[in-house]
Amino acid sequence: MNKTDLINNISNNSGLTKRDVETVLNGFLDEITSALSSGDKVQLIGFGTFETRKRAARTGRNPQTGAEINIPESNVPAFKAGNKLKEAVN
Repeated sequence: MNKTDLINNISNNSGLTKRDVETVLNGFLDEITSALSSGDKVQLIGFGTFETRKRAARTGRNPQTGAEINIPESNVPAFKAGNKLKEAVN
């Protein structure tokens, strides 16, 4: 399912217009992105938690030349599923 499919499904199930659903969904995604960018985590009880994790600096290889390269430390987004979501999937 992609974003358009999600918008269509929510619109059909809620009776809201596609434009309204898209506005809310974009706002939701923007708020999660903003929170993660500032180092906060977003916890939706029962669904899951969005957070950032540090990825340590490491040495990698250029696949074309085989030369070693240094990959700097970075922050990466992560999602940890909540219990209700895990139960629904299983």
